[in-house]
Amino acid sequence: MILEMKNISKSFGAVEALKDVSFTVHSKEIHGLLGENGAGKTTLMNILAGTFGPDAGTIEIDGNIVEGMSPKKAAELKIRFIHQELNLCNDLTVFQNMFLGEEYTKQRWKVDKKREMEHAQKVLDSMNSGIDAHTIVCELDTAQKQMVEIARALLFSSELIIMDEPTTALNNREIEKLFSIMQRLKAEGVSFIYISHKMPEIFSICDRFTVLRDGTFIKSGLIKDIDEHQATELLIGKSFVQAHIKDGIAASITEEVVLKARGLTGQSFRNVSFDLHRGEILVCTGLQGSGTDELATSLFGASNLEAGMLERPDGPLAMHDIKAVMKRGIAMVPRNRKERGILPDLSIRNNNSLSFYVAKHKGLFVTMREEKERFDASQKRLGIKVGSDLDAITSLSGGNQQKVILSRWLEIDADVYIMDNPTQGIDVGAKFSIYTLIVELAAQGKGVIVFTSEYPEIHQLADRCLVLYKGSTAAVLSRDEISEAAIMEYSTGTRKEELN
Repeated sequence: MILEMKNISKSFGAVEALKDVSFTVHSKEIHGLLGENGAGKTTLMNILAGTFGPDAGTIEIDGNIVEGMSPKKAAELKIRFIHQELNLCNDLTVFQNMFLGEEYTKQRWKVDKKREMEHAQKVLDSMNSGIDAHTIVCELDTAQKQMVEIARALLFSSELIIMDEPTTALNNREIEKLFSIMQRLKAEGVSFIYISHKMPEIFSICDRFTVLRDGTFIKSGLIKDIDEHQATELLIGKSFVQAHIKDGIAASITEEVVLKARGLTGQSFRNVSFDLHRGEILVCTGLQGSGTDELATSLFGASNLEAGMLERPDGPLAMHDIKAVMKRGIAMVPRNRKERGILPDLSIRNNNSLSFYVAKHKGLFVTMREEKERFDASQKRLGIKVGSDLDAITSLSGGNQQKVILSRWLEIDADVYIMDNPTQGIDVGAKFSIYTLIVELAAQGKGVIVFTSEYPEIHQLADRCLVLYKGSTAAVLSRDEISEAAIMEYSTGTRKEELN
């Protein structure tokens, strides 16, 4: 066994993040670390990576107790942490990011850029990434940035690599490539701690598992000894309800159109049209590069439309003005919460209030009492776990950050909700809660557009499904026509539908 963490405890103020947790990793294994958001997974890994120390407990590497673990010491022990949120400098090149803080030098003080570039390119090529080490990071898409993060971890022959939701922005082909790299490195002696909420990935790549719940150790064992249903029960502490969410909530779809789109054309999509009815959940899906990402932001005025029209019942929308779009009753939960969703320098309470102040606030001054009352109501509605609502938003787990973003938009009581990958990096229990919330919004008469590439979400939510292929509408499927096979056929261009 190369890692043994014994009786680890950690508190942040009144919040006990970890309570007497023990965790072990063996040589040449991929160990799945499972738990809902807020279960303590990332806290445990931050302690291992030296980001902060434990209140109690010990860390042993290769049988030796490590005192005063720090990021530098973790790097010396060949431990690397690939964080869930991207940590790259957009204004630097790929190779400069990969060597940031650990530069090669010559003549004692000069950075050896040539050697860095050659080494970085060698690692990138070994991954078949297709990325040029000279490229400025801001020119890469999210999936490519994730590959750079992974390449950075591989750069210095790490022996233990922690991966926190590494496939969030990757498509199926890139995930297969990543898993192939992991298996090759495992055969060469590298061990992995793999954190993911995607059960198929855990069962595909991991050898052993450990489950945490509410900061406590629940169980460890071999992946082959459990199935996905048992794993889910361990995660949420009760039998998972397999029934369809929409079955328990009455639908209320009407003929009234709350958002009409005609001939929408942008940089990556063209001539997209649809009607969104009151009480309807319209899911938009497609493979990476199909145009769904930009279509989502264009519906909110955050990306420019080259042609086409969006119309609410009271008339056309001015799509160059996000504030005007919000005031016309449209809300948007964006993807990539770190880059697009949260303001890291503001408190939880302030982050919760942002949309309300733009779209609804009419007074001259901000009233702290009202702001707190609104957050308390949101916290109760969504089950947001916080120590204090005055803490920084970054003090929360990813799942609780996402709940704050959702509550922010619920405060403006919009007619239309655009949700772009709303369960990104969310555990199975929290996903179920968000699915229920989306269905309830529709039952209240809201029109909801959900952008996702995950079939289980489409199956749970969609009244209709709009499929894009190479920027164009490949099909609009009714609920009875939706199946995983049909969506894959349309999204890959294998099957085409005659559209009116």
